[in-house]
Amino acid sequence: MMRITKPSIFYAVLLLVFIVTGCKQSKKESQSEMETVKTESKQNPIEETIFGEMPDGTKVKKFTLKNEAGMEVDVITYGGIITRWTAPDKNGLYEDVVLGFESLEPYLDGNPYFGALIGRYGNRIANGEFALEGKTYTLAKNDGDNHLHGGEKGFDKVLWNGVAKNTEEGAVVELTYTSQDGEEGYPGKLDVKVTYTLTDNNELDIQYEAVTDKPTVVNLTQHSYFNLSGQLSKQILDHEIYLNADTYLPVDGGLIPTGELRPVASTPFDFNEAKLIGKEIAADNEQLKLGKGYDHCWVLNKGEEGFGMVASAYHGETGRFMEVYTNEPGMQFYSGNFLDGTLPAKGGGTYGQRSGFCLETQHFPNSPNQADFPSVRLNPGETYTSRTMFKLSTK
Repeated sequence: MMRITKPSIFYAVLLLVFIVTGCKQSKKESQSEMETVKTESKQNPIEETIFGEMPDGTKVKKFTLKNEAGMEVDVITYGGIITRWTAPDKNGLYEDVVLGFESLEPYLDGNPYFGALIGRYGNRIANGEFALEGKTYTLAKNDGDNHLHGGEKGFDKVLWNGVAKNTEEGAVVELTYTSQDGEEGYPGKLDVKVTYTLTDNNELDIQYEAVTDKPTVVNLTQHSYFNLSGQLSKQILDHEIYLNADTYLPVDGGLIPTGELRPVASTPFDFNEAKLIGKEIAADNEQLKLGKGYDHCWVLNKGEEGFGMVASAYHGETGRFMEVYTNEPGMQFYSGNFLDGTLPAKGGGTYGQRSGFCLETQHFPNSPNQADFPSVRLNPGETYTSRTMFKLSTK
């Protein structure tokens, strides 16, 4: 018969304490692991995949941002392009609402800036030149006699560095790019950061930052073409547009602003009350004839400094409603006049005339040559900042 001594009893009790404590600790660790998994599942992890390869073999990444509501936004590192953006209709059906392509090659072959980040200068600069501190800078003339959207290889055609992360605000992709001094004719090395944030309220918040080492000009924007019907090859004439603007910028034959701020009252350019794009787009109006439709900059009423809702778009059949918020002084409303049916549409068909519209928040076209327009100059030691938010809902 085995005898149990007092020390043996002590060690046995001690061992039992370790076992019980260990079990409790293991249970706590298991609970902690379960809680971590649960937290991560709530974050809607960002998917990172390869969208294609550049001619030199460099891979182009695609980030898929998701929110708890079910919305998804695809962003690629080539051009910072939004290639897909799903939104629900009034029955809860999610469909893609932006024009674009399903693969990289059509973007590389040339397109009308579908979904792209635009820079260094969004919109047109007359005669492809501007003066700064007594020196004239010559830019590419890639739109007749004028410079358009940053030149032959603007920010829409460069490879950005992309980093994805989840934040309290939502799923985020940060894109960075350094434009070297003299690139496309612009002075100064420009370091740019663009942040896309998809919130759980179906908002895509876009924030721009840039710094330079020499005086330069900057005007960044986002060039998504929207079709809220979800049928991307159909015309957008049945969309209602609202623009909070009492004046717009009339243009000359090259679509360069004349410098006048013209009242919209009693003209087809009055969108202070929401109306169908197609209602007056074919009106007998000289400005509509010059632009082949709407391709003009509206002077927003909110002022240059404040951030607020400045525009909206509504598609009655699906109930999709989009609001646009910005701190920019202008809005280029473009009704897709130059789409010509030669490009393949996602889901079948082609992108014909007016199958998409753009609401491009920005400073005014040709501002470097118009002293009375809000300044687009950026100096060393300053930080260029701009913010635009698109919010999608139904009504």
